Amino acid sequence: MKALAEIQVIPIGVGVSVRKEVTRAHELIEASGLEVQLHAYGTNVEGDLDEILALIRKLHETLHAEGVPRLATAVKIGTRTDKTPTLAGKAL
Repeated sequence: MKALAEIQVIPIGVGVSVRKEVTRAHELIEASGLEVQLHAYGTNVEGDLDEILALIRKLHETLHAEGVPRLATAVKIGTRTDKTPTLAGKAL
């Protein structure tokens, strides 16, 4: 099933600046092969729902393995049955 998702990864317990951890999360998202659009407070992705969910799991596993003690991830997922959702179709 094709889906659109907004993913916001929030590292907790790494100090005041989270730039390094957020950059790492975005690197993993970019490497996923999904269609990606970065914005100020998260990343939009387009792809297969199972691949998106696997990516979210990989984000948590990788960042924890790299020393982030806590993660809070906000996810919005949209699917449709009447047509194929695309990021381009959501552009203003």
